[in-house]
Order: sequence, then C-alpha cells, then structure tokens
Amino acid sequence: MFKMYGELAIYSGTANPELAEEIAQYLGVPLGGRDIIQFPNENLFVRLHSSVRAKDVFVIQPTGNSPVNQNIMELLIMIDTLRRDSAGRITAVVPYFAYGRTDKKDQPRVPITARLMANLITVAGADRFLTVDLHAGQITGFFDIPGDEITAFHLLSDYFIEKNLEDVVIVAPDIGASRRARNFAEKLNAPLAIVEKRRSLDGKKTAMLNLIGEVAGRNAIIFDDEIDTAGTLTQAAHFLVEKGARDIYACATHAILSPPATERLREAPLKEIVVTNTVRIPPEKRLPNMTILSIAPLLGEVIRRIHLGISVGALFNE
Repeated sequence: MFKMYGELAIYSGTANPELAEEIAQYLGVPLGGRDIIQFPNENLFVRLHSSVRAKDVFVIQPTGNSPVNQNIMELLIMIDTLRRDSAGRITAVVPYFAYGRTDKKDQPRVPITARLMANLITVAGADRFLTVDLHAGQITGFFDIPGDEITAFHLLSDYFIEKNLEDVVIVAPDIGASRRARNFAEKLNAPLAIVEKRRSLDGKKTAMLNLIGEVAGRNAIIFDDEIDTAGTLTQAAHFLVEKGARDIYACATHAILSPPATERLREAPLKEIVVTNTVRIPPEKRLPNMTILSIAPLLGEVIRRIHLGISVGALFNE
C-alpha cells in the first residue's frame, strides 16, 4: 500500500505514559526515546534520542491531568522539537482536551480558551490532531489543521450491554448531557431520564429540582462525558435514590477526578463507576467500585488507519 509519509513513530509526554505504552504495543512499535527535563526555574526542555526526519510521528499527551498547564507546555515543546528535527508529519494525540469547557464567549470580557489551545497546537507545528469525546463538538472547527474526534461511546455501551442489566434507565445528570445520554439510551434500548439542575448566580452551588422520566424500581446508569469534581454526578445519584432508583451506575469517558471528587464518589450511592483511561488515574484515586476500560486499542487502530491513509469513520460504521 502506498504511504505518503515515512516510518511510523510514537512518542509520549509524561501525562499518561502507560496509555502510550499500550498504544505502542498495539501497533507493534517501540515508544520513541526522549528526555523531558524540568529545570529549577520550572522551564521545560525536550531532547530526542534519535532522528525523526521524514517519519510519521504521533505524540500522545492528554492535557487533563494535574499539572494541566505544564502538560500543555510539554506537548507544545515536544511538537516544536519534532518539527525542528524535520518530522514528515506530526499528529498531536490529545485523548483529553483541556479548556474544552471554555468554548464560547457566554459572558462579557471572557476568553475562548479552547480556540487558543487549538491555535497553540497548530502554531507549535502539528499537522493533524486526534482527540476523544470533546466536551463541545464545535471545538474541532477551532483547528485550521485536519483532525479526528473519536468516541468511547461504543466501548462504554458494549460494556453495559455485556452486563445485561435488567430494567435499565439511562440518566442525563443535567440538560447539557441529554443528547449524549439519549444516544446511549438508544444503543442500550433503554428509556431516558433527565435531571433538571439549576446553578446559583455565582456558579458555586447547584440544586436538583426535577426529574424528567421514571427511575423508580429501575437500575439507573448516569451517563456523561467526564467526571471532574463529581459534584453534579454525586448529587444526581443521591437524587435518584430519593426517586426510588435501585442500583445506580456512573459512566463517563474522562475521569478527571479533581478534588474533592474521590471523597464524593466514595460516599455516593454508586454500585459501579465505569470510565476509560484517557487520562492517568493514580492509585490513590482508584476506588474499589471503579472499572477502568482501556481506550488504547481504539486509539491504536485509529493511529494505524491515519498512518496508512485508511478511513477512520469507517471504523465506527463496521
């Protein structure tokens, strides 16, 4: 098969090296050697162990882990390093895209940081981008380079289909999650319920006001794109208990788990928390009822298709 670019090369930042290693194993290529050094003044320095001239390079670096801004700079510096070493093509693989919630100017005198992130990745020298389940789909339009947003939807839905739960209802924890929850409900052939949430004017408090749909006597799966501080999720779980739900499950692509998420999840009435490893989940944040599904085979297959010039969309239609 004709290839536009040279040999496939996989590099990783420090944000999620375990995921990068899994992807490299799937593809049957070793991770590229590099040094990432942080000096006492917190400046970052990257050095490649070997040349990437004319190679098709994929840099794997989610930007959702703490320290977020350091991980972003690490990604940008790695891209610049690869570009200056004359890589044939550079694809920024960002399984979790930081600042994705700042995707529009919804009040006076505020930034659109998601657009800034896209600009930074492009200016650094990336030729393509690859990401998973953006918080807002329009972010793909912020990039002036081609790219792919793939989804963990099928990975997560297949997991629950195999569990074969009875009397299931899919729950959107707020109105904003209703569309993705509706699609999840359709895949599981289950009804949909939506929790109506109101946020205080200062944005610091939320209240569950109403439930659209029936959950009484049913097993509920709360479905969303990410778990950040877990406030919305755990409030919804307690609310569903009040409404008579049986076992309650949480399901999301990205487990950001910002404080105090772990404490909230530990105390919440959740039978199981199902997430993927788009971001690294340290041992201290892994709970006994947490199931972590690997996104590595999916990302690995998409990278293989991009490298060979095969349709990525066809993968989700097979």
